[in-house]
Amino acid sequence: MIKKFKLNPITRKKLQRFRSIKRGYWSFLLLFFLFGLSLMGELFVNKRALLVWYEGELFFPTYGSQISGKTFGLDYDYETNYRELKRKFQKDDSSHWVLMPPVPYDPFEMDYADEESTGYSPPSFADGHYCGTDKTERDVLARLLYGFRIAMIFSFGYLILTYFIAICAGSIMGYFGGKTDILGLRLVEIWANVPFLYMVIILVSVMPGWWGVGWQVASLLFIMVLFSWTGMTYYVRAAVYKEKARDYVAAARVLGASPFRVIFRHLLPNVISTLVTFAPFTVAAAISSITALDFLGYGLPAPTPSWGELLKQGVSNL
Repeated sequence: MIKKFKLNPITRKKLQRFRSIKRGYWSFLLLFFLFGLSLMGELFVNKRALLVWYEGELFFPTYGSQISGKTFGLDYDYETNYRELKRKFQKDDSSHWVLMPPVPYDPFEMDYADEESTGYSPPSFADGHYCGTDKTERDVLARLLYGFRIAMIFSFGYLILTYFIAICAGSIMGYFGGKTDILGLRLVEIWANVPFLYMVIILVSVMPGWWGVGWQVASLLFIMVLFSWTGMTYYVRAAVYKEKARDYVAAARVLGASPFRVIFRHLLPNVISTLVTFAPFTVAAAISSITALDFLGYGLPAPTPSWGELLKQGVSNL
């Protein structure tokens, strides 16, 4: 029989307190609502059709494999241009139809429908470019949405990795104390004095150009985490130092609990409030950092959608 999941009274009390802080609670819900929408971005912003009805068969191109133009009676084998297909069906006045997303472009697509255009097209509801296009005729709204999704995923990855290193290092120093604490603090202080921005720029600039986009993004995340985990370590160390003097820690030791169990089973749940307090600031700092690096040209590899790259284009055309 499956046991019903229940939160302990302390956790329920903390959640109730969080809900009582209206601005923080509703901001949290709004952020995750927008993040959830961005994860389903292909349903709203995408060059692929949501549905295609052709010769009695229904196609779902959005989350499926590529469908060649010949499947729908076009004269080419590469992936179907669904905007073109929709216009063809409408022109032929056939019973076939295409349902496109509200923004029928993806963030990588260059729309050169107007041969005389030189980029930076103004907003056009007729063409579906509701925020216009950038210098390479890519849809600005599409790049804003996908840029937000990438920034959020990047920042959550940054948060998890940074906290993992900080928790491990801070807990070990705070729990064992003595020489372990002194040596650990000296190493952390030395590492903390390495200039974050300069090191990231230097390492990103020497990154091999033949690496794929995925490897470059993962490497950038690793580099940023490598030089920014030290700040949280001090808070974890101080919280563990304070909590290890409690009676429940002494009782766990007497019962034969290992240091690993004491730290991660007893101490960590009682210092988690410190980590949760700093989580929003860590996410905001990660988004600001990746945007700043993109603005300087040392962030996400092209043509990855990026707020920093859009900001750079905007500033250069004021």
